[in-house]
Amino acid sequence: MPANSWSDNDSFSEFDALDSLLSELSVEDEELVEETFDSLSLPSRFQNRRRKAAIVLTLVWSSTIALHLISWGSLLVLGLSAIVGFHALTVVFARLKTYPEAVTEDLPFVSVMVAAKNEEAVISNLVDNLCNLKYPDGRYEVWIVDDNSSDNTGQLLTQLTQEYKNLKIFRRSPDATGGKSGALNQVLPMTKGEIVAVFDADAQVPPDLLMRVIPMFQRQQVGAVQVRKAIANQGENFWTQGQYAEMALDTFLQSHRNAIAGVPELRGNGQFVRRQALSRCGGWNEETITDDLDLTFRLHLDKWDIECVFDPFVKEEGVTTAIALWHQRNRWVEGGFQRYLDYWDLLLKNRLGSRKTLDMLVFLLSQYIMPMAIVPDFLMAIIRQRPPMLTPVTGIAMSMSVTGMFVGLARIRKDQNFKISSYLVMLLQTIRGTIYMLHWLVVISSVTARMSVRPKRLKWVKTVHQGNGH
Repeated sequence: MPANSWSDNDSFSEFDALDSLLSELSVEDEELVEETFDSLSLPSRFQNRRRKAAIVLTLVWSSTIALHLISWGSLLVLGLSAIVGFHALTVVFARLKTYPEAVTEDLPFVSVMVAAKNEEAVISNLVDNLCNLKYPDGRYEVWIVDDNSSDNTGQLLTQLTQEYKNLKIFRRSPDATGGKSGALNQVLPMTKGEIVAVFDADAQVPPDLLMRVIPMFQRQQVGAVQVRKAIANQGENFWTQGQYAEMALDTFLQSHRNAIAGVPELRGNGQFVRRQALSRCGGWNEETITDDLDLTFRLHLDKWDIECVFDPFVKEEGVTTAIALWHQRNRWVEGGFQRYLDYWDLLLKNRLGSRKTLDMLVFLLSQYIMPMAIVPDFLMAIIRQRPPMLTPVTGIAMSMSVTGMFVGLARIRKDQNFKISSYLVMLLQTIRGTIYMLHWLVVISSVTARMSVRPKRLKWVKTVHQGNGH
């Protein structure tokens, strides 16, 4: 779930690129967008996030404290646990979708896009990988957006254009804004693919990726496809091993949410989007830190389906230090929480439909509300000398996480012969991954609190890629 990028000169109210995309839509498409997003005032919707975050934090703390003070608080928790537990069982035991086999005729044109800034360590391998995919000759193009790099990225790209005929380069000016979203929005009109594929600069993909993913768009309601993210340098240390297990869990959850017609999410790297769907949703949002999650919500609002699959996959570098992980996860949490703050009214109005709204609310509860409530729940438990009230809900969330991680790891190892030793290895990976995942409680609690009290202009510090795992 890569974060958006922001330079020091970006304005919080800068919205030219997104507005320009909307203005270029046909009359029919404009009417459809207005009908779908009649309450989506683009500039105003992304303001007052600090005030909204403060209201949410106040409500969570006061409600948690109230649960300890009212006599029927335990009944409310049990009722909530029943709802969350039923949804968790539905997700865990959902039967995964099946997809069409690869076809070789009438394949749509594909535009592969990468926004790159100071990526000299990985850019050559990336281009070599993406320009040698198995797909009908002349039916796909690769666009690399050099976002005003200050290292040797630009020079390397110039050399690579002499070697690969399907490689196209666009260089952004120093005053260009909008970060990754702005880069993708700026180059999108120059591309011609019916399907747009987006990757990060450290991506590594199998040669048959397009042949396996593009047939999923045969069903016209499919607006996007997200492939599994894997960690290229998974064996480096505890942090990369944890991220490997985390990605297995994430793909399990997203593919199963997809199976129950919930709200599967895009993850930035390895996302494929139908151009028609992207245009109707107004392109990539330049006012958010996590453009992938924001686009996810708008696609679902516009009634498009998003498919999430275990195979094929895209490899990326995992961060290798606790500090780098802390900064990366802070961006991810802030962007993910922003999405709920920006679109809360549409969610409560059930604009997604009942099934998707329930799915979103349950995951909002488990991913953001519960970590926020841990502190007041723990403090009240100490004061009143009783167990924490929210233990049943947290227990269900933890159980689903552990189960999903183990099953996800098993699916990744599906081609291997399973022996007792294989199950022991996966069990160890699950235990280690579960311990690793505890960092999310600290990150979410601190980020949501900070967003409530301290204003912060949208800004992104890119993850440095070293070429590890290539």
